[in-house]
Amino acid sequence: MKQFEGFPARMQFTPIPNLFISKLLPQIEDINELKVTLHIFRAVYGKRGYPRFVTFENLLSDPGLVKSLDGKSEESEKMLSSALNQAVKRGTILRLELVRDGNPEELYFINTENDKRALEKIGNGEIVLEGLKPGKRTRARETETPPDIFTLYEENIGMLNPLIAEWLKEAENLYPESWIRDAIKEAVSLNKRNWRYIDRILENWSAEGRGDGTHKRGSETDPDKYIKGKYGHIVRR
Repeated sequence: MKQFEGFPARMQFTPIPNLFISKLLPQIEDINELKVTLHIFRAVYGKRGYPRFVTFENLLSDPGLVKSLDGKSEESEKMLSSALNQAVKRGTILRLELVRDGNPEELYFINTENDKRALEKIGNGEIVLEGLKPGKRTRARETETPPDIFTLYEENIGMLNPLIAEWLKEAENLYPESWIRDAIKEAVSLNKRNWRYIDRILENWSAEGRGDGTHKRGSETDPDKYIKGKYGHIVRR
């Protein structure tokens, strides 16, 4: 193997979300899924306009990607399809199936809030893509799932660093996931966008119960008690 000579002084860069590196990368075991995902980042972020996406044929015609998968077009198509399925199932990538000249065509988007809105607008006709029409169904909607608590935190509170990620993992072991989601939403609604405030809400709910009828285990406490008590300024309906 010939050793790489190094990166030149002037070159282009592809943005990679920090959350992909901290949350998703450790989960990816299939090297082809990783390769395809990185190629989609490059292809999508290298485009201009709105919405930005890449098609299955775009990916299959990328010689660098095909070579990295297998190098043989017959096998590469199968490997590409399998890797895309895994990326879509993981939630990194969104897939939308439309029709061009009577034939199905798959479009791939990065799973961001902007791209989710773009898919909705395509689905309801607000955005019309030249030459493409809605198919009988779209797989993008089938694969959409609520963001995990790490994504929810980064999208609503702030940057996810290793310390906060560790706190979130500890919270997952202590509280129901729905509590953590609701605590983040509560903090956002009160414009208290920091982990300390979220943690205080969770601790209060655990100690005093919740106003939705959810109590701590073995507690006979009035579910509205915590709203009236000393933590009333923290947790509101």
